[in-house]
Amino acid sequence: MTRLQGGTLLACLIGLAGMPLQGQQPDVGRDRQKVRTLYTAAEFQRATGGAVPIERTLDPGAASALQQAFVRLPSVRLTVIRAAGPVTWIGTEDGAIRLAGDRQRVEYFAGRRWLPDDRVTGIGIDGDAAWIETPGGFARISDEPMTLEQKAGVVLERLRARHVRWGLTADSHLRTPGDLATNQVVSTDNDGLWTAMYVAAESFRFKVTGDPAARAYARQGMDALVRLEAITGIPGFPARSFIKVGEDEQPTDGEWHDTADKLWRWKGDTSSDEIVGHYFVFPIYFDLVADAGEKAALAGVIDRITTHILDHHYQLVGPNGRTRWGFWGPESIWKDADETGIRALHILSHLRVAAHMTADPAHRRRYEAAAADLIATHKYAWLTRNQKVMVPGHINHSDDELAFLSFYPLLQYETTPALKAIYAEALERSWQIERPERNPLWNFIYAAGSGAGEFDRDASVRTLREMPLDGVAWTVTNSARRDVTTDPLSDRFKRRQSLIVLPYDELPMSKWNGNPYALDGGNGGRSEDDGAAFLLPYWMGRYHRLLSP
Repeated sequence: MTRLQGGTLLACLIGLAGMPLQGQQPDVGRDRQKVRTLYTAAEFQRATGGAVPIERTLDPGAASALQQAFVRLPSVRLTVIRAAGPVTWIGTEDGAIRLAGDRQRVEYFAGRRWLPDDRVTGIGIDGDAAWIETPGGFARISDEPMTLEQKAGVVLERLRARHVRWGLTADSHLRTPGDLATNQVVSTDNDGLWTAMYVAAESFRFKVTGDPAARAYARQGMDALVRLEAITGIPGFPARSFIKVGEDEQPTDGEWHDTADKLWRWKGDTSSDEIVGHYFVFPIYFDLVADAGEKAALAGVIDRITTHILDHHYQLVGPNGRTRWGFWGPESIWKDADETGIRALHILSHLRVAAHMTADPAHRRRYEAAAADLIATHKYAWLTRNQKVMVPGHINHSDDELAFLSFYPLLQYETTPALKAIYAEALERSWQIERPERNPLWNFIYAAGSGAGEFDRDASVRTLREMPLDGVAWTVTNSARRDVTTDPLSDRFKRRQSLIVLPYDELPMSKWNGNPYALDGGNGGRSEDDGAAFLLPYWMGRYHRLLSP
C-alpha cells in the first residue's frame, strides 16, 4: 500500500494555495458522470473479494503539510489521506474530499447523497474508483463514462417511473426516506408549471430525435394541461392542479373545489406561475409536435385564457374573485415596485403567444391592439428592462424562472425590430446578472433569444454534468464548511447563503426556482425530484444546436 508521506505531500501541494475557489473549478469532462453506490461491510467484502486494501491511518506529517499548504478545505478535521497518481482522497470527520485534476480541483462528498455516514474511517483505491469507509458502511464513488444524452435517458426513466400523476408531472414523496420503492405521487402548488417544463423538454426531444415515445409523453402531459382549464368550468381559468377523490392524497393547503360529479377536486387561486407555464409550453408543443386537430384545440384554450385576462382588465378571476398573483394591468402592477417589470414582461409575452397561435383574425387583432396600447400608453416594452431591479439580498429566484420562461416565446415571436431590440436589451441585462449561477436553462434561452455567440456553453455543460443522478432530497449542510465565503446578506427567506454558487452536486436538490446560493437544505431523503430541470435545458440546447449530442 502506498502512503503519501509529509514531505512528498508538501511538494505535491506547493501550488495549491492558488488553486480555484469552490464554484470556479474546471469542468470534469462532458463524458464522465459521478456515480455513488452504497454497501454494507459484508457487501464490500463480497464485491471486492478482499482485494481492495483500506488505508485507515493518518500520517501526522502529511496532515500537517496539507493544512499548511492549503487551508481552503471544507473540513480540516482529517482522519485519513490516500493518494493515487494525480488524485488525493482525504477523509475527515465531516465527509470526504477529493483533490483531482493534478490536485487543481476540490470536490466535497458529504451527506447521504454520497456517504452512509460523514465520519470517514478509511479509504481504498480500486482503479479509478474510491471506496470510502464509514461507521455506517461503504460508499463506492467513481467517474463513469456517460454522455449527457445517456444521462438524459437515466433521468427520463426516473421521471416516467415515479413522477406521472394523471398526466401531470408530479412530486414523489418517499414514505421511507431514500427508499424509491416507497414513492407516492402527490399534488403540489405548481403542477401546471412543472408539467409545462417537462412537456417542453419532450417536445424539443421529439423534434431532435423523432422518437415517437417523446411525442406520446409530450401529448400525455399536454392533455393534462388542457384539462387544467376544462376542469374548473370557468372558461379561460386554469386550475393549479387536480386530484381524484378517494385515490389521491388530499393536500391540506390551498383552495379546493369539487367538480359537478364530485369525482374530482381542483385547486384554485391560480397564480402567474401557472399562466407563464401555459404560455411557455403551448406554442412549443403547437409548433413542434401538434397535429392539425391538436393545433385547433390548443389555440382554443389559449384564446379562452387570453380572453379571460382581457375581459377582466388584465386579471385572473376565479370563483372567489381575483387571485392573489394573477394581475398584469396598468392600475395594479405599480403596487409592488419590484413586480412592475416582470409583470409587464409576462403580459407582453402572453399576448404575443396568443397572436401567434390563434386562428381567429378578430382575436388576433384584439391581442395585438391590447399589446400596442400597453406599449404606447403605459410604456410596457420599456418596463421589461426593469424586471431585475430589486432590493439586494431579496432576489426572488422564482421570478427569475418566470422571467426567462417569458423571454423565450416573446423573442421567438416578436416581429417588430424596434420592440425586439428592447426585449433583447432586457434579456441581456437579466442574463448578465444571472451568469454567475451557471444556469444552463437561462444560458440557452439567452442564446436562442439574442443570437449571441457567447452564452457560457462550457459553464452550462459543467452544470448539466454536476446535476446529481440521484434526485433524492437528501439533507445537505454547507454552512459549517471552512472553504465557503458567506454572503453578509441573507436571502429573502432570512437564510444564510454563499457569495458564489458551489458545485451543483454539493448543493441541496432544487428546481430552477430555488436559490443556488443556498447553503443548507433537503428533507432527509423524504422526496425525489422529477428531473425536468435537467431535461428541459438539455433538449432545448440540442434543439437550438447549442449542445452537441
